[in-house]
Amino acid sequence: MLRLFAIALLLCTTAASAEMRDVQNYFFQPKLGDFKAELETARQSGKSGVLLMFVQADCPFCARMESTILSQSEVQDYYRKHFLIYEMDVRGDTAMTDFKGVNTTEKDFSLKNRARATPTFIFFDNQGEPVTRFTGPTKDAAEFLLLGRYVVDGAYKTQPFSAYKASIK
Repeated sequence: MLRLFAIALLLCTTAASAEMRDVQNYFFQPKLGDFKAELETARQSGKSGVLLMFVQADCPFCARMESTILSQSEVQDYYRKHFLIYEMDVRGDTAMTDFKGVNTTEKDFSLKNRARATPTFIFFDNQGEPVTRFTGPTKDAAEFLLLGRYVVDGAYKTQPFSAYKASIK
């Protein structure tokens, strides 16, 4: 009986861990540094746009989002289906080209987009225009998935996320 319980526990643990995947490989795409070109890729791929997660080193809320929400396969699969997703360092000096073709750095781009607190999620449409901003961590994966659906369904055009969220419950 004890052996059967141990096997069942092992199977449950394996199944639960199979749903968690590495964030850098399964959620974020590697940055090429040219977001104007990434917009073209998003359009050609039929994506709803580009999602940028503005982060900084030692941000506990960023770490929590990555370890508990962004690592879930359901979240990764949904977001990868609908968006190109990149991480942006709000203090980074890495050179990049913004959505308009202007050369800048991650830090300057973050300031231009008012990403001062981390994490900040900004969704950009396929023309490079910001359409939705969410600052801070979501409470759980369900809320983060709802945020993605809010953008994909175009609900951001008619109501704030808080109203959309309240209408779903």
